[in-house]
Amino acid sequence: MSRKHVAGGATPAVHALVEAGIVHTLHPYEHDPASELGYGLEAAAALGVDPDQMYKTLCAYVDGTLSVGVVPVSGMLDLKALAHALGGKRAEMAPPADAERATGYVVGGISPLGQRRALPTAIDETVELWDTVYVSGGRRGLDIGLAPADLIACTSAVLAPIAKDS
Repeated sequence: MSRKHVAGGATPAVHALVEAGIVHTLHPYEHDPASELGYGLEAAAALGVDPDQMYKTLCAYVDGTLSVGVVPVSGMLDLKALAHALGGKRAEMAPPADAERATGYVVGGISPLGQRRALPTAIDETVELWDTVYVSGGRRGLDIGLAPADLIACTSAVLAPIAKDS
């Protein structure tokens, strides 16, 4: 989604949800660049959200194709499971510059929603344990709360066990 089509300062992620008529809530917080928690755990702490309910968006190459894995911030992406979920054999984390260029977002603010171009996406199956989950809103210091089914539908994601404990 082109940045020029985003009105009123909303991020492309927010714009995509509004355009699709999806019920969501915005949760801004003050991002602390000095935080040692990591972006997702910082957001969970700032918003008072269970880290298992807050999901991070990670980009990886699956058999050479840039793809997305969405997992709880309390865990890690299982690259082998991501490859399997997306029908591949091998996965490796994408360099941050590749992720930023493809999604249109900066690391720490990469949203699975409203990306510059649609990438193959897998979301960890634990997303279905919650009535509401939280993902990046497209910039550091903004998260979006929405129903798991809406997240899955908006990203055309497959649901799979792609998370592992950190």
